[in-house]
Amino acid sequence: MSELRDPAETAVNQCLDLEAGESFAVVTDRKREHIAEALYEVAGEVTDDVTLVRYPVGEQHGAEPPEPVAAAMAGADVVLAPTTKSLSHTTARADATGGGTRAATLPGITEAVFATGLDADYSHIAAACEAVLEQVAGADELRVTSPQGTDITLEPGSREWIPDTGVVHEPGDFSNLPAGEVFVSPETANGRVVVDGTMRPHGRLNGDQVAFTVEDGHVTSIEDESVRAELEAAAATAGEDVYNLAELGIGTNVAVTELVGSVLLDEKAGGTVHLAIGDSHAIGGDVSVPIHLDGILTEPTVYADGTELDLPRA
Repeated sequence: MSELRDPAETAVNQCLDLEAGESFAVVTDRKREHIAEALYEVAGEVTDDVTLVRYPVGEQHGAEPPEPVAAAMAGADVVLAPTTKSLSHTTARADATGGGTRAATLPGITEAVFATGLDADYSHIAAACEAVLEQVAGADELRVTSPQGTDITLEPGSREWIPDTGVVHEPGDFSNLPAGEVFVSPETANGRVVVDGTMRPHGRLNGDQVAFTVEDGHVTSIEDESVRAELEAAAATAGEDVYNLAELGIGTNVAVTELVGSVLLDEKAGGTVHLAIGDSHAIGGDVSVPIHLDGILTEPTVYADGTELDLPRA
C-alpha cells in the first residue's frame, strides 16, 4: 500500500486540509478498500476522530447510500468517499455539505487513477478554474462544436457555474477527486453531441463515437445501443427525467495529458469538455434521478456569447 501513501497525503492534507481535532469519515465499499485504508491511515496521523464506513457496492451511479452511511457523512467535519458507484450526485452528499461538512468523492477510483490524478498541484488547478470562470461568468449562451460533429447550444439561465478545484478547505465545500473542472447545469439546450473520448458504459471509446440529439434540454435520440439501454432501464423506474441534459463541464487539470478510460479522471483533462445526461439536482439543476452519464469530447471549441474560450491545455 506504500504506492498509495503519497496520493493519500495529497488528498487529506493539500485538498481537504484536515486539522487535529476534526472528525473525519472515509466512506467506501469492498472494491475500494485499499484506497480507503490509505486515506484512513494518513488521516489518523492528523486527528484521533477517524471513522471508516463500508457499505455494499451501489446498484448504479447516483444511487443513495444506506441511511447510516448518509448519517456518518452528515456527522463528520470532513469526508472522503472512494466508492465504486458515485455519491457525487446524491441527496446524502448534498445534505452533508449543505450542513457544513467539507467533502470530496472519488467515484470509480482505481489505484492507478488515484496515483496519477492526485499527482498534481491543486493551487495551479484552482487558478485554471478561475481563468475559465472569468470567461463564462454571465454568458447567456454557450455553444460547443467539435470536428466529430458536435454542435450544441446551451443556456445556463439563472444557474451558477461551479468550480471543482480540489481545494476543499471551507465548511460546505465539495469536490470530486481527482479534480479540475468548471461546470454548470444548463436550463435548456439544443443540438447534437458526438462523444469521442470516454463514456460509460464503454470507457475509452478508442475511435468509436456515441452521438445523441438534444431538444429543449432533453435527449431525444441516442445512436448507441449500450448507452440507450442504460437510460431506458433507468427510465423504467425513474421516468423520463433520466433524459435530462444535466451538465456542461470544462476540464482544467492540465496534469492529465492522456485519457485512460476513467470518466472520473478523463473529464478533468485540460482542454476537454463533457456533457452529461441524467441527474442534476446536486449540481445546481432540478432533476433528481439515479443516473448521471458523462460523455467527454477531446477536441471541443467553446464559445460564450459568440466569443471563443481560451481553454486550459497541457
